Amino acid sequence: MYRLDQKLARIRAGQYTRNDFIIADAKDGDMGPSMTSCGPKRAKDGSWSRHYTRPEFLENIRAVVEQDLVDIMLTSASNMEALIEMGVYRNSAVKPAIRANDTTDVWVCRGATYSKQPSRPFRTASLSRVATGTIDPAPGAPITGTDLGLYSITFNNDLDHDYQALEAFHAFREDAARNNFKYFLEVFNPNVDSGIAPDMVPHYVNDVMMRCLAGVTKADRPQFLKIPFNGAKAMEELASYDPSVIVGVLGGGAGTTRDCFELLHQAERFGARVALFGRKINLAENPLEMVRFMREVASGTIVPSEAVKAYHASLAKDGIKPIRELAEDNVVTEAVLKAEQSK
Repeated sequence: MYRLDQKLARIRAGQYTRNDFIIADAKDGDMGPSMTSCGPKRAKDGSWSRHYTRPEFLENIRAVVEQDLVDIMLTSASNMEALIEMGVYRNSAVKPAIRANDTTDVWVCRGATYSKQPSRPFRTASLSRVATGTIDPAPGAPITGTDLGLYSITFNNDLDHDYQALEAFHAFREDAARNNFKYFLEVFNPNVDSGIAPDMVPHYVNDVMMRCLAGVTKADRPQFLKIPFNGAKAMEELASYDPSVIVGVLGGGAGTTRDCFELLHQAERFGARVALFGRKINLAENPLEMVRFMREVASGTIVPSEAVKAYHASLAKDGIKPIRELAEDNVVTEAVLKAEQSK
């Protein structure tokens, strides 16, 4: 059994402790920004001249999996396949997962403007291929890849686009059921002007997300949710509304190191039980050390401000120049976090 399954079982049974907090590394950027998502290949002095190549990126993923601190490694289907062929997941407690759809609002390639238009549903990955390697549904066939994926929806208060998104979600759930495929549901904030007042957007997102799940029975429901952290009030509202629904947060932009640890701390404090961070890990000076301190913050063994100091001490020990000096890096810059930031 993967560590994820054990943690989900304890959370659902009402036995959650902070050691059960689930951390996912979201390395699925090739489904959106594509080549640049591998991140800059930095020297220890902080300089860089190119992005990582795919083979280098796969080795970076291997290192995180072998560190064995994250619970889920989210990648594209093609990179999951390559990692399995490399033996990365052999005897690992880290659960592989794939981005099961790639809506147009994540198409942020260089020079593109797709993400500035209302999100439209789209799917590249074949669930049957991902799960069992077959093109036709094969009930009972052994899992050769993974049976877990991320499905994403963006609601924009636009009837035609939102209707289309929900139709696609319905088709996905049927495909997932035929392939015994599980998923977690990502719901972004509107990616274009929705006509909704900014202070109402968090509650709009909560409402449309739970509305779209109200007609979904237990067998077809997501394993957990992945949403932006829209503040303490919205998180508490969502997490307390239906205790059977496990709530997780996405990381958003890279921000400061304090932003990363503060988001993790506040999300857990106000009811989240999962964090799925991409750029906050991938763009760090030392991703493995970032993950190590994320785990300590989530477990409550260190507070965010002290974790930043410890992270910088680790960089200094390894001779790595930080992107920001300690004082600057220990500042909360994301507005949604400032109201409740820890001391």
